[in-house]
Formats: sequence, structure tokens, C-alpha cells
Amino acid sequence: MISFIGKILFKLESYKVRFINRYKLSLLGAHGINCHIEGGVNISSPNIYIGNNVFIPSGATFLSSNAKIKIGDNVMFGPNVMIATGNHRFDVIGVPMCDVKEKREQDDEDVVIDNDVWVGMNAIILKGVHIGEGCVIGAGAIISKSIPAFSIVTNSGGINVRPRFSPEQIEIHKSKIKQYERKFKENNRI
Repeated sequence: MISFIGKILFKLESYKVRFINRYKLSLLGAHGINCHIEGGVNISSPNIYIGNNVFIPSGATFLSSNAKIKIGDNVMFGPNVMIATGNHRFDVIGVPMCDVKEKREQDDEDVVIDNDVWVGMNAIILKGVHIGEGCVIGAGAIISKSIPAFSIVTNSGGINVRPRFSPEQIEIHKSKIKQYERKFKENNRI
């Protein structure tokens, strides 16, 4: 009896997970195929656009007001990642910061994450950042400046950026990724 009830509850849970994923995807400006957004993800606006094969686990927070968050194909996030495209003004004299409602153009800037990127758990990506293709953002890193393609970023004793591949390896990687994407498109009839 317990086994039977357990199977039913397990099946119901899988339907719940699929429903939550579809609902979260419906909140986005646009999304590709094979995208998964777990429950417990906070998405603040429809100014978020994701490509194909994107995985966003529980605890992620994507805050976007006037700017956009653009995420390419084949991007995976660790738990509790935060992306924020905006900032509060703190330069208005005589008004508490929490009461300042006006925004300037420079207070909100797009965040762009290119294809084939892994963002580790608890990483924070701030406004105006462009993370290049093939980057690895280490767990806990705070990214406030753009990162060149195929870099590995860690936060041990300050921001440390190093290459992921040699120039020769980058060319081989890009060639193999193109083959992978062709097969993906054929299999998914894109």
C-alpha cells in the first residue's frame, strides 16, 4: 500500500515540476527549447530572454527593471545565482534613498551571457556585464565588469580571471560546438 501511494505521489510531483517549469518559462520575454527553470526561482520581469538548453535551478533570482537579461544557448547556472540589471540612486540630496523613485539611464544596463557558459552557485552578476562565450564563473564570484570569452573567473583573494583554453583549443572547441549545434537542430527540427 505504501509503495502504491508513493508511486502516485511521485508521479504527481513530476507533473507539478513540469507545470512550474512551463509557468516560469511563460514569465520570460522569450525562450528557446529544452529550457528548465525550477520552482523557487524569482523572475522579476518579462525583460528576460533565454536561448536553447538553459538550466536555472532553485534559489536563482533574476532582477530586471528597465534593462534586459539576455542568456544564450547551452548555459547552466548553479543554485542561488543572482543577476541584477539595475541600481538605486544614492545621489539625491535631502531624500532618503528608499524614497528616491526616479531612475537615470545609467541606473539600468543589460546583462548579456553568451553561449556555453557555466555560472557557479551563489555567483552575483551586476548591471552592464557581458560574459563572453565559453566562460566559467566560479562559485561565489561577484561579477561587476565584463568577462572576455573562454575565461575562468574565481573569487579567491580578489577577482582572478584566467583563460579556459589555449587559442588552438578554442578553435577546436568552436568547431566541435558547431557540430553539436547542427545535430541539436536536426534532432529538434529547428
